[in-house]
Amino acid sequence: MRKIAATFLFYAAKLFSYLYSYGEYRSFVRVMNRLYSAWISREFRSFGHDSVVQRRLYLVGGKYISVGNKACIGARGVLTAWDKYGFRKYTPVIKIGDRVSIGDDCHITAINSIEIGDDVLTGKKITITDNSHGETSVESLLLPPTDRPLHSRGPVVIECGVWIGDKVTILPNVRVGRNSVIGANSVVTKDVPANSVVGGIPAKVIKLIQ
Repeated sequence: MRKIAATFLFYAAKLFSYLYSYGEYRSFVRVMNRLYSAWISREFRSFGHDSVVQRRLYLVGGKYISVGNKACIGARGVLTAWDKYGFRKYTPVIKIGDRVSIGDDCHITAINSIEIGDDVLTGKKITITDNSHGETSVESLLLPPTDRPLHSRGPVVIECGVWIGDKVTILPNVRVGRNSVIGANSVVTKDVPANSVVGGIPAKVIKLIQ
């Protein structure tokens, strides 16, 4: 009986595909993302012309986040700019430039400053953070992680034209130079030279493009 039901559902879905194709579904999703972007755009400090935020964004502190023109933030993204955590207050800034394309399931979080230049492209599941839960001190480690004050070692700057692969993590106090390439799964802990290819954990220069 189960096999018969599965066969029936398969052919019913196949018949439905003639009435509502995958291409039509993609067009419907694009329209819904445009509507979603228009709806959520008021939550941002500024939101550029022809930019798109795909659905199911988790947003905190949108009033501290600026998005440039023709930018795209993928589905299920997490953007958080924390002005308060526990008893401490912060002054966060997140700036996303023009024509930036950020892949699905990103996590970008600031208590200090994160700046992403124009024409940056990222893969899926990237993390960019300027902060951590607490410092590596005895006093901090005696507290449970959720009770530790957020701490930033410095801002993050990603210059124009950078390509960031899937599942890359960029940690605080890092500048990623113009036109550099960061390989998938890398963890960036220090500055990346312009026009370079880096990769690994921690990320190291593989090639300088001259």
